[in-house]
Amino acid sequence: MIENSNSNFKRIELAISYIRDHFQEQPNLDEVAEQINLSPFHFQRLVTDWAGVSPKKFLQFTTINYAKEKLKEEKVSVFDAAFESGLSGTSRLHDLFVNIEGMTPGEYKYGGENLIINYSLTESLFGNIICASTSKGICHLSFSENELESIQKLTNQFPNAKIKQGMDPSQENALKIFRREWKDLDSIKLHLKGTPFQIKVWEALLRIPSGELTTYGELAKGISQPKAARAVGSAIGDNPVAFLIPCHRVIQASGSFGQYHWGSDRKVAIIGWEAALKQEEINSRL
Repeated sequence: MIENSNSNFKRIELAISYIRDHFQEQPNLDEVAEQINLSPFHFQRLVTDWAGVSPKKFLQFTTINYAKEKLKEEKVSVFDAAFESGLSGTSRLHDLFVNIEGMTPGEYKYGGENLIINYSLTESLFGNIICASTSKGICHLSFSENELESIQKLTNQFPNAKIKQGMDPSQENALKIFRREWKDLDSIKLHLKGTPFQIKVWEALLRIPSGELTTYGELAKGISQPKAARAVGSAIGDNPVAFLIPCHRVIQASGSFGQYHWGSDRKVAIIGWEAALKQEEINSRL
């Protein structure tokens, strides 16, 4: 359990919200710290502990300009570059091989009958999480603002499954990502229900390197469906596994971060965190 992670994320979330509304004014450390009722010293320490980099560098990555400049730099689409390089050589996270294994019709015919699903509630840098798994892998992961509502949503998704609270190796392995314990991770297995089109989109999302962004249109082109940007957006919205399938790395062509199932400010926080980690990794190689 990450000590005070949820309360810290709330402060970070408020700071990010302020930055998004005032990024053109380029607020300084004192101004942002004042918005969350912290001294500049404590705000600097909070961000450094949370993101592993200074507030100045982290805030730089969480402004809208980051997304716009990223798109301008990539004359060739980010997705194409990621696709050509595969999952290796882009980031430690995507050195992993994520195996999407669709559930059989029999398992889902009656809302998950005969399935045994374990779930756990834990904290992360980005708020509370509910994580659920079958014997085959992770079947559900979402950010949770209300414990009872989150459990009810899981139950509604699998009305006839046997659902019980408990942590298992699949969950332990997947949740290590939130603690930056990526070096020796085994393959993360996902056990998902989806149409062939949804599975294709989710697989494409896995090819976007950590710290990189793409657009709905570029993602549609990458799966050879250039006119299906709207359908791609719907498939992204149906992603049942937060963060592990990185739908947060898809933004609008205008450079706007756009909506996110688990909150737009959380999306900005995750994008900024990944970008900061990528820059930190680059700096360590210099």
